[in-house]
Amino acid sequence: MKKYFKKYSLETKLAAVKEYLEGAESLRVIAKKYHVSKTMLHRWVAKYQNHGLDAFQESYTKYPLEFKMDVLNYMNETGASVEEATAVFNVTASSVVRNWKHVFETRGIDALQLKKKERSSMKKPSKKKQLVEGSKEALQAELEQLRMENAYLKKLQALIQNKKK
Repeated sequence: MKKYFKKYSLETKLAAVKEYLEGAESLRVIAKKYHVSKTMLHRWVAKYQNHGLDAFQESYTKYPLEFKMDVLNYMNETGASVEEATAVFNVTASSVVRNWKHVFETRGIDALQLKKKERSSMKKPSKKKQLVEGSKEALQAELEQLRMENAYLKKLQALIQNKKK
């Protein structure tokens, strides 16, 4: 079994970022000192400036469609680069945002949806009660679903309008 180790500890990242922000040395010198690329150190600094210590908390999250659209809309409306959007929204890597942009431009909003597991879970199926059609709970669930669809369509329309400009 392969073991994966983090290349840089939280302490290393913080030390490098703080040293750079104190202005004692240049980005190049500090990057060399900590055996990291200038690009990586620049990413650490940008994320730290936007999110503080939270920037370095490892997160293995699946981003919802609405979040992905917020990032893409931000880039479109402000002209921000992939790197800038990654730092502002504290996404784990710029390649993730770059992929969202490519997928959206080539295959549309539906391709950004979270994919369901292709293999069945080992868990026992939950015994959720079936909603009776016309009941208050069923109508509320339907209303929530329609609100979500409406929000997504509005964001898509705004993105299309901005793209035409």
